[in-house]
Amino acid sequence: MNLKILVPAAGAGRRMQAGVNKQYLELAGQPVLVHTLRLFEQHPAVAEIWVIAPASEVEYCRSEIVTRYDFAKVRNVVSGGAERQDSVRNGLLACQADPQELVLIHDGVRPLLTSGLIDLVAAAARQHGAAVVGAPVKDTVKQVSKDRVVTATPPRATLWQAQTPQAFRYEIIRDAHDKAFHRGYRGTDDASLVEWAGGRVVMVEGDYRNLKITTPEDLVLAEALLAHSQERT
Repeated sequence: MNLKILVPAAGAGRRMQAGVNKQYLELAGQPVLVHTLRLFEQHPAVAEIWVIAPASEVEYCRSEIVTRYDFAKVRNVVSGGAERQDSVRNGLLACQADPQELVLIHDGVRPLLTSGLIDLVAAAARQHGAAVVGAPVKDTVKQVSKDRVVTATPPRATLWQAQTPQAFRYEIIRDAHDKAFHRGYRGTDDASLVEWAGGRVVMVEGDYRNLKITTPEDLVLAEALLAHSQERT
């Protein structure tokens, strides 16, 4: 399907309490970002990858990640913006896809994605224009006021935790980002921008193992899950 992949990897990772940004922390002996990029490097439908890194780390990412680990499909490392939304927009401007081409946006610190999920979300986006991977919430969710008083308990059956990749026809996600940029709208993820712009987004059921490494505990869990998956192969 000649997919174009944007990999935002510009987070500071303050919650990791480490001396290095979380995308460069070691997971099973290699940086987290390397595991993530390898998923797409090895996928036959992926044509191009664009990594989005903090401006101060662009050269480091090129030399120590892309070149060192020989990622042939990475076309460039793009300088990120002030927030994730700005970084993704920079990536969209850089990749310059055709209007109907599919673009997948995937967090650089979600290294346990499966190739099957890439296929599923891409197929859904090709059919519907926009799709997001997610998982049904396991716990009861409470809506709480600023003073921590419970105001509502939404029906759990209607609640899903959004993950990545999120897949879109290029014209749809580019238009949503451009509108948000010019109108000063800030979304919580890329799919929320499409929703805000009036678009329709479908949900693809993901995998609870497709975790985002944000805290030290996440890194420990990712190590265990990765070891388990390697034992099964």
